[in-house]
Amino acid sequence: MIRTLRKVSRPAVRAAGIGALALSLGACVGNRAATTGSIYPSSVAARHPIVLADAPRSLDVFVTGIGHIDPRQADDVDAFLLEYRRYGRGVLVIEVPRGAQVPGPAVARTAASLRERAVSRGVPARELVVAPYAVANPAVTAPVRLSFQRMQAKVSGACGLWPQDLGVSDAGFDLRNESPWNYGCSTRSNFASQVADPVDLVRGRQEGRIDTVTRTQNIESLRTGKDPSTTWKQDGQASVRSQVGQ
Repeated sequence: MIRTLRKVSRPAVRAAGIGALALSLGACVGNRAATTGSIYPSSVAARHPIVLADAPRSLDVFVTGIGHIDPRQADDVDAFLLEYRRYGRGVLVIEVPRGAQVPGPAVARTAASLRERAVSRGVPARELVVAPYAVANPAVTAPVRLSFQRMQAKVSGACGLWPQDLGVSDAGFDLRNESPWNYGCSTRSNFASQVADPVDLVRGRQEGRIDTVTRTQNIESLRTGKDPSTTWKQDGQASVRSQVGQ
């Protein structure tokens, strides 16, 4: 009688253990968060995000005549020096070409003129560094190059990448109807290069000073029942307001 009870109790205990294990596993599965979606970034902003990073800025000053800076390039140099004073980090490097068929005296005069111009535009002499660079192709004009580091807006990755075949070889990619990886990269890269102050991409600017004269006149017009909007006419034509509507 005792042996019979032992044989019956072992399967029962085993079944109870299996049931408890199944309940615990079911509880674990129920706590898992269900996530759906494609791993492939579908938006252009996700594939090619614009970031702020330190990058070099350079200006090529071509050697002309006996080594003077012509008025056309002088304006470019002044704008470049102003940018360095506002946003530059570190030193301003004057890179001088070295190699065959490089007019030595003219290059030296151009570099000296650039140094004098930089000092006269407010760049401290201690922040100017003159360094040579090797000319890769002597047949091409070698300029004197100004360069410095500054924070710039740029696309985080490289453009021109095509990891997917745009033909019919990848049926899975074609059926998903997703844009190729390189789509939008050049547009965002050009947009980032045109931003004068990269911080504008991170946050807006503070509100500037108001035009108190214009505001006072508008308030007085409203108080007297007049329309404060501007009346604009050209060559006897109707006003802009009448053309575009009130």
